[in-house]
Amino acid sequence: MTNSENLGNQPSACSNQPEAPANAHTETLDVAIIGAGPAGLTAGLYAARAGLRAAVFERLSPGGQLAQTERIDNYPGFAQGAGGFELAWSMKEQAERFGVRVINEEVTALDVAAAPKTLVTSAGAYRAASVIVATGARPRKLGVPGEAELTGRGVSYCATCDGNFFRGKTVMVVGGGNTAAADAIYLSRLASRVILVHRRNALRATPVYHRQLAELENVEFVWNATVRALHGEDGKLAAAQIEHLADGSLETIPVDGVFVAVGTQPNTELLAGALPLDEAGYIVADETCATPVPGVFAAGDVRAKTLRQVVTAVADGAVCAEQAASYVAIC
Repeated sequence: MTNSENLGNQPSACSNQPEAPANAHTETLDVAIIGAGPAGLTAGLYAARAGLRAAVFERLSPGGQLAQTERIDNYPGFAQGAGGFELAWSMKEQAERFGVRVINEEVTALDVAAAPKTLVTSAGAYRAASVIVATGARPRKLGVPGEAELTGRGVSYCATCDGNFFRGKTVMVVGGGNTAAADAIYLSRLASRVILVHRRNALRATPVYHRQLAELENVEFVWNATVRALHGEDGKLAAAQIEHLADGSLETIPVDGVFVAVGTQPNTELLAGALPLDEAGYIVADETCATPVPGVFAAGDVRAKTLRQVVTAVADGAVCAEQAASYVAIC
């Protein structure tokens, strides 16, 4: 039996509680988890199994970026791979089976200075002895002219969400990592032509993607180039202007869709001034996922670390739940 499985009989909340906000729910949670991606759902699962009163807050559908991923081939236990949405939904159902509440409300404010902590949502306020921040990350934008105006009109950040709109058309994928490679492979089954633009002369994606891309006849590469502007016509995307970095020359390529896959940025706006962030905006936490604020932990892609994968997010969630249980027991 692990430590987390042996924490069932714990006090349910900290003592010396200040007066609750006027619109607060009467119950004080042992742990409030912000974000229902793999990290948050795993934290909820482990917390509930430890006997804690746990709730996961999520403004969108559960699963985070995992739910928008067509297929996961490197998650242990699935020899033939797993569908991202199906895996995310299974995580949610498993967590709920052990008593976790998934609350579909957006956390708009957070006070972690007092004990217990206070979370404000669109529907009221909640108090919790501890908080696990698992807000994840979102796709990074290009920041070029035309991008904002054409988002949803040919510009997308999710190939599995929007790829079907571009059957038989020409699309561009921007990026050079695993996400960009996977997007290009997925889109090759729908679009007639896929142009992958990368600012270096080789992809950063793992070798398995290189081999798959090399076998696709309708995927072509534009190396050492970057997108400088996106142009619309009749209210939708018509072309992408790229710069060839070797000589600075510009080229306009007619495309029906542009799929941006140039990394992510953390969802930490809620935490401004409350928790220490690194220069990129990720939460600074130690290897136990503890932040410098007692009773506050960070899990998944929102935490500053070297590798961000589903499996590392799940591991963070389990660690956070155990640490939260230990904190609640003594606070």
